[in-house]
Amino acid sequence: MGYFIRRVLALIPVLAVVALVVFLLIHITPGDPARVMLGPDAGEAEVQALRESMGLTRPLYEQFFSWLGGVLTGDLGTSYFIRRPVTEVLMTALAPTLSLALMAQIIAIAIAIPAGIMAAQRRGTIVDQAFMGGSLLGISVPSFLLALFLMLLFAVQLGWLPVAGYAPLSSGLGEHLRYLVLPAIALGTMQAALIARMTRSAMLDTFTKGFLKTATAKGVSERSRVYKHALKNAALPIITVIGQTFGTLVAGAAVTETVFNIPGIGQLIVNSVDRRDFVVIQGVVLMIAVGYVLINLLIDLLYSVLDPRVRFS
Repeated sequence: MGYFIRRVLALIPVLAVVALVVFLLIHITPGDPARVMLGPDAGEAEVQALRESMGLTRPLYEQFFSWLGGVLTGDLGTSYFIRRPVTEVLMTALAPTLSLALMAQIIAIAIAIPAGIMAAQRRGTIVDQAFMGGSLLGISVPSFLLALFLMLLFAVQLGWLPVAGYAPLSSGLGEHLRYLVLPAIALGTMQAALIARMTRSAMLDTFTKGFLKTATAKGVSERSRVYKHALKNAALPIITVIGQTFGTLVAGAAVTETVFNIPGIGQLIVNSVDRRDFVVIQGVVLMIAVGYVLINLLIDLLYSVLDPRVRFS
């Protein structure tokens, strides 16, 4: 419990810096939301009046503390264009993105960990080279290019899956998954490659440890030696990569969501940047940054569970 409290308290200054950086980055970005809202034909007096009504003419520090006070009470402001609370807009867009990221992560883990273990067990063989070659290809191919290829093959040519769009979970699990399969594969391929390479590397390192040689000398079965002893000790770097790649999946889904026309966080960011909708951009960036921090906290806590020495270091 002491370790958990220390880790949570350590997040407070990190989150404070994140909030300040998010606010400043958005406000030093060129563009005037009032001008965008009124259009190029609006007069300067009209634009200035709208700026004042939106609070954009107040000193920057006043805007920051006003925004921060709202964040601490769960109020991220109201979208300039959609005219709805930012929290509500974020929650609406978050569901498709989380569904897509979770499915992409599940696919990546299901493929990568067995592939990494198999490659490590057969180090230097053609199987190892094939897996590592495949992982290199997965890292090298851009997600949008893979998305277009999958769309052309499985949706246009074979007609097995929808070309684009999104079906919410309320329309049925099967229909929901049908729309997510192709974008999840496109999004998760790079993550699968990274996890597979880390799994192989961590397993190879563990195979050299003395306790595994002792287990072999005692007649422990190969399956138990690999999955019970080696994988458990190789888990820390694998968990780190999985946690970091999940954050990347959520934050980097913009391109995939745009290609497959999924109304998630990615599309929300693109539309908000195009409209200079600062309060929505602030909300999205802050949510992603906080998500990264919480994922790292979860990884630290998992470390302490898998390796109790971490709690006393």
